[in-house]
Amino acid sequence: MPPSPLQLDALIPRSPSALLYVLAYLVGTAAFALMARRRGMATGGVWSLAVVALLGGLVGANLAQLLATGSPGKSVLGGVAGGYLSVFLYKRAIGLRRPTGDLFAVALMAGESVGRWGCYVGGCCFGRLAPDGVSRYPAQLFLSAACAAILAVLVAAERRRVLPENGLFFLQGALYAAARFVIEFYRTADPVALGLTAAQWGCLAALLFFGAVLYRLARRSKTAEAVAPQQAVPAAQAAGAG
Repeated sequence: MPPSPLQLDALIPRSPSALLYVLAYLVGTAAFALMARRRGMATGGVWSLAVVALLGGLVGANLAQLLATGSPGKSVLGGVAGGYLSVFLYKRAIGLRRPTGDLFAVALMAGESVGRWGCYVGGCCFGRLAPDGVSRYPAQLFLSAACAAILAVLVAAERRRVLPENGLFFLQGALYAAARFVIEFYRTADPVALGLTAAQWGCLAALLFFGAVLYRLARRSKTAEAVAPQQAVPAAQAAGAG
């Protein structure tokens, strides 16, 4: 039975913040599609992977917020963790071996740079009181600007091909963790240990993880580039001798 007009009307976002959230998903999806086509990966398996990542991210975001605060909401760090785990398991299930993290890195930063404006317009996620004691720091806009800057770095790195596949994903993870660590000083969460919030401790762990993997990928790529010319010389000599 098709939904009634009243039911359909209820599904249409009305508030400016809801429209911005919808726009964020559309922008993220468009960025994912552009990267998939650029990499020659616009296949059915990759599109199904995107759906799994979205669902896993939503579950992770809600679950992490509930565990951390005891109240409903969404955690970006929890969403990243949930999406990463769901993608990892689904790729193993369907036998997809090619790295896909770069697609999600660009999509996440593009969508987040827009979505944080939805938080700002909706009046949520504001930061601590400013020195005037009246206004609050626009932490949402700090995060939006950080994500837009990270996206610009990813696009520049992609154009120059300075990293191997999946390098953008770990670069994005390291940059976002660093930016979020700093911005947390302007947010309202209370410290849990050594003057740092739970999110900041999570950012430090993420920075170590993403940074270590990125360093290993970069070194492996440089080693491969150094070995390739050495292997080409004997091959050329053998061809000339023949």
